[in-house]
Amino acid sequence: MDVSAIILEDGPIVKASADFSGFIAGAKSLQGDVTQLDAQIKKAQAEIAQHNLTIGKLSDQINSKTQTIASLEQRLDEGRASLAKLLREKDQTETTSLVVLAFSSESLSDFFGTVDQIDSINQGLVQKFNELRSVQNQTQEQKQALAAQQNQQLDARHEAQLLKQTITTSKQQKTELLTMTKGQESAYNKVLAQKQQRAQQIREALFNLRDTKGISFESALGYATAASEATGVRAALILAILSQESDLGKNIGSCVVSSLDTGDGKGKNTGTFYEKVMKVPRDTVPFEKITQAFGMDWSTTPVSCPLGTRYSSSRGYGGAMGPSQFIPSTWQLFVSRITAITGGVANPWNPRDAIAATALYLKDLGAAGGSYTAERNAACKYYSGRSCDSRSPINYTYGNSVIFKAETFQNNIDFLQSL
Repeated sequence: MDVSAIILEDGPIVKASADFSGFIAGAKSLQGDVTQLDAQIKKAQAEIAQHNLTIGKLSDQINSKTQTIASLEQRLDEGRASLAKLLREKDQTETTSLVVLAFSSESLSDFFGTVDQIDSINQGLVQKFNELRSVQNQTQEQKQALAAQQNQQLDARHEAQLLKQTITTSKQQKTELLTMTKGQESAYNKVLAQKQQRAQQIREALFNLRDTKGISFESALGYATAASEATGVRAALILAILSQESDLGKNIGSCVVSSLDTGDGKGKNTGTFYEKVMKVPRDTVPFEKITQAFGMDWSTTPVSCPLGTRYSSSRGYGGAMGPSQFIPSTWQLFVSRITAITGGVANPWNPRDAIAATALYLKDLGAAGGSYTAERNAACKYYSGRSCDSRSPINYTYGNSVIFKAETFQNNIDFLQSL
């Protein structure tokens, strides 16, 4: 069974509901769980209220920033128009030499008046350039502050939504527990047995990895937890990226390199010709060395296909290796850091090493201990090299999918930790 198919219907489970070593009487232990669920609900409600206050304050600040930016942009437009006028005047005065001006002036005072006018225009240009530069800097600062506040607002809304889901789940569990008090201990133990069975299914479920064999979710979680402790990146996000890359591999397939001299290749299963699958020599040279080091044949080792069969500067290259989808030259940059986490020789097709590499790269992209927007943008950068946006090629759908997967994995992780 694929781990991505296992979704907890009742969401996160509080740890107290699974600790029955001191079980004396069904009703007493059940009541303890009900009390803890009540506390959890009240805490979540208080946090939601705080998030709503934060969202309200941020909305006011965002409106103020938006108005400030609009005013600054109007000043920029007016400044540019004024600058253009001064440049036209300067151009008109400079088309005539001073000698011609001197002979064409009716008097010496007229000549010096024209020269003073030229000086005045030049001084005006310097002043206007400085003014525009200052306004541009202010506008940029305000836009950066606005983007930060918008991200904070998105984070607060996301946290509030998660808390609402927690409240709904806790209330459902509370209702179930109160119902069980009538059935005594036997009903309680039955639920425990069902949870243990579900936990075993999650642990044994297949966690698919791109271009290599899948492993159990329990193994994947163990590697991701170790990588998370070393990098600060959430284990669920690490697993979500690898799962998303695995899905991409299924959808767009894989290529093999046919020539190290040209970097050309073909579809692994289709045989379709792809021009410049891998960049020469940046990636072909390290790719040959990496495959040789692990006793692999470079001509049959799968790598990612580029987005089109014919090369163009806008299309770029493929050539990414293994579950983490690093190109060979980038993998070499991460080898020592990966080894510091795993303690072994870094192998792009080894699940443990690929998971560590993914965690390290996500840390570099700003996902360590990050918020919703930080994790989402890190996912988009992992895929396309830029934060989530609607430019072509579209990358925000990748980020959205990763966050959705991360929440599912987090539910599974929370459930396992609650037992």
